[in-house]
Amino acid sequence: MLRTCRERLTLVLLGLLPFHAFLVTVLTKMIAGPGRAPLPWLAVWKELLLMAIVGCGVGEILTYHAGLRPRRDYESRLREIFRMDALDGIILGLIAIAIVLFAFGYPASTGRFAYGFKYDFVPLVAFLILRRVEWSDGFRATVLRVLLIVGAIVAAYGILTLFLPLGFFTTLGYSGAHSLYEAGKPLAAYHQIGESVIRRIQSTMSGPNQLGLWLLVPLAVALASLRRFANCDLRLAIQIAIRKSPIAILLMVALLLSFSRSAWIGAFFMVLVALAWAFDRKTYVRIIASLVALGVVGGIVASLALPQVFFRLSSSRGHLVRPIEGFMTMLAHPLGLGLGSAGPATNRDSETCVFLRSQDDPSWAKSTPSLCVFLGDTQVQPADHACNCPFLPENWYVQIGVELGILGFALYLSLVLVLVKRLAFSDKRLEEEKKLVARSAKGFEAAIFLAFIGVSTGAMFLHAWEDAAVAYTLWVLVATILPVLKGAAAASPSSRSQ
Repeated sequence: MLRTCRERLTLVLLGLLPFHAFLVTVLTKMIAGPGRAPLPWLAVWKELLLMAIVGCGVGEILTYHAGLRPRRDYESRLREIFRMDALDGIILGLIAIAIVLFAFGYPASTGRFAYGFKYDFVPLVAFLILRRVEWSDGFRATVLRVLLIVGAIVAAYGILTLFLPLGFFTTLGYSGAHSLYEAGKPLAAYHQIGESVIRRIQSTMSGPNQLGLWLLVPLAVALASLRRFANCDLRLAIQIAIRKSPIAILLMVALLLSFSRSAWIGAFFMVLVALAWAFDRKTYVRIIASLVALGVVGGIVASLALPQVFFRLSSSRGHLVRPIEGFMTMLAHPLGLGLGSAGPATNRDSETCVFLRSQDDPSWAKSTPSLCVFLGDTQVQPADHACNCPFLPENWYVQIGVELGILGFALYLSLVLVLVKRLAFSDKRLEEEKKLVARSAKGFEAAIFLAFIGVSTGAMFLHAWEDAAVAYTLWVLVATILPVLKGAAAASPSSRSQ
């Protein structure tokens, strides 16, 4: 009963997460009227639902085979459930560092700590608990279909928004401004590429980068199907892929139109891995060489035709300078500044700041006099006080290093590397345990592995794990294929019967 409830709630959560920003914006407009920031009590539905899922898992752990006889079998099962491995140790170590720093006043604000814990550790705690319960094959098959269907809807709506007028968005409750996140105000209607009027689609998400990173998840599900083409003739594989993958094409178009370069890089690495599964080394090298040549030529042509799209000097400078500044901060404070001292948590109690090049024209910002505007390192607006800008290193790993010090930085990198290794060899692990591994199970594990590779790569250029749709989806799904229970990820008769 508890497992059925947990799995159904998980499907609801993962299916609704991409619509969070859209739904909260629309409901806020309906309840509180226009011009209002998203109502906080509406925004926490996803955390409450995640708590219910984790609560079901805890209930299963506490009552699992409570009536099992003989008692030594029950005690053996409990020891297995509470067994700790490297992943658990790393996560608990990171939490311990955060608590110790907070005890010594880092950060000084309890609110910063709470927000930092929400972004950094809530998904990890859910992962730690949910890998101690069993997940049925029916759930695995259903969640893949849900991700593909939701991905297609989100992508299609995002492409449609390119042609919708500003009035459509303001009617829904979005701000009439664009391209800015302002605390205490509605979400921007849409984003534009800096120094141009070209829109970046954000669909139902809070921004184009969030959209691009989340699209990597359903795209990974589509790419995982390439495993069925292993040792297949290249021409036949291409024909089948074109005929069977309209959703993949739709997802790639939406990903392209998000203009999220970090998501593009993540998708590139996902494609490299997926193609390696499908073809032998000689064919793989030939395909990669062709793709690289095509990409170079296409990139040169596109860069010459639309340089503002690909270079985006203001944005590019931030992606280069801010991680360096964050890394230098980490070296200057090797023990860390405390949870919530960097990254998205700092948006909560900071002003919105816009950084322009020294030669740019800031006159457009005069209509919003409270907006903090910088030309280079010089603040030009407002004139009555020094701005309190959020500390955004533009790199999730550096952010962790600023918050939790060099040790936390090393532990988090270790967590990612251990996960990549285990996900990559999950099929072999099951085969060594001599468990039945269905083709659908292999496809499920391949999809999650690809998605984790893509988002982890994107995290080198953005705060990729800040978005709940990305973080909650991936950490819950990773928990289903890296269980503490031996053989829990394999297809068993009991799991198939649920």
